[in-house]
Amino acid sequence: MTTTTRRTHGFTDLPRLMALMTGDEKHGPAATSTLDALWVLYDRVLRVDPERLDDPERDRFLLSKGHGPMAYYAVLAAKGFLPVEWLPGFGSYDSPLGHHPDRVLVPGAEIGSGSLGHGLPIAVGTALGLRAQGRPGPAVWVLIGDAELDEGSNHEAIAFAGPAGLDRLHTIVIDNSSASHARPGGIAARFEAAGWSAETVDGRNHEALHAAFTAPHPGRPRVVVARVEPKSAPSPVQT
Repeated sequence: MTTTTRRTHGFTDLPRLMALMTGDEKHGPAATSTLDALWVLYDRVLRVDPERLDDPERDRFLLSKGHGPMAYYAVLAAKGFLPVEWLPGFGSYDSPLGHHPDRVLVPGAEIGSGSLGHGLPIAVGTALGLRAQGRPGPAVWVLIGDAELDEGSNHEAIAFAGPAGLDRLHTIVIDNSSASHARPGGIAARFEAAGWSAETVDGRNHEALHAAFTAPHPGRPRVVVARVEPKSAPSPVQT
């Protein structure tokens, strides 16, 4: 299985695609904070193809930061997973693109998300399931927000995954200074203490993100903390 080469749109098209989605529940800052990480992941890293969504050897991507899925929908549309024509209906009664992604309705979505703190535990279970099936190839990726680390369920998942040696598990933490509680030593230190491979990078630098996403981490799960502008700051992406 190889990464899809379909190029319906490029990164510079994403602001225009996001602008097609309107309404009071856009959660613009939450969405735009994830845009660069999502693009690098789908453009250069994930082994997933819109033509073979059920391929058992595909990589799995789980969006736990379910608030503000606009960037996710825009990237999926740009990569051919869903029609661009769906975007203007975002959040409407008869649209498959809800304010939180629904795995039954959105092509390519692996989980329904929105309730914070669920994605990382589900990703741990997914990695364990693939291991039990004897499938060492597929990687499991989950994107969470820094505020989700206020949820105890994530800390149980972090504490389990390291000693379990889930080296096919990868977590991206979007750090836009939303968390209520500071992490002593920083976010990456919390994961490192549990046996994870960890790195903190500029969440707007595509080359830094790609290098961090593809760095080897034998025997250990991997976390990349992507720092972006604070939630209250003006976004560099105009939607």
